[in-house]
Amino acid sequence: MSVLDRADVDTDQIIPKQFLKRVERTGFGEFLFYDWFRSGELELQPNPILVAGRNFGSGSSREHAVWALQDFGFDAVIAPSFADIFYVNCTKNGLLPVILPEESCREVAAVGDARIDVDDQTVTFAGGVVEFELDADIKHRLLHGLDDIGITLQNETAIGDFEAAGGADRGPVTTAL
Repeated sequence: MSVLDRADVDTDQIIPKQFLKRVERTGFGEFLFYDWFRSGELELQPNPILVAGRNFGSGSSREHAVWALQDFGFDAVIAPSFADIFYVNCTKNGLLPVILPEESCREVAAVGDARIDVDDQTVTFAGGVVEFELDADIKHRLLHGLDDIGITLQNETAIGDFEAAGGADRGPVTTAL
């Protein structure tokens, strides 16, 4: 586990704007917390879990921030709170955001090792077990490795039936008020 004991870490710090020119989801890990690493202000090792401070992922919406965390080696981020857009970007891209009380985050960070069980929605560490909330749809998405396209393709048969019946040829239906 890695610990980033800072609050209000924004997406500009997670992945600076000069590295957003690529469209692939890979290759961003080397630019994670770029300025902090280069200045010697921060040292982190790649691990499956990052424990961070409150309001993690604030700032502008960028999937690149999630991709950088994943490419660096993180599968989950535990924090007392996340910026809303960042939280959604995490869940849509397969990074697990775990919200725990601030005291629990400190305890997990102090122990330095934890296990996250998405099925049971628990974080287990030497100090105990803490439950976390996770929307049922997000849980399904994360457990099955689904993104928006994968969710849509779960209805592939119904989509094919609709297209075969000529439904797609009818075009959109509009109603004037």
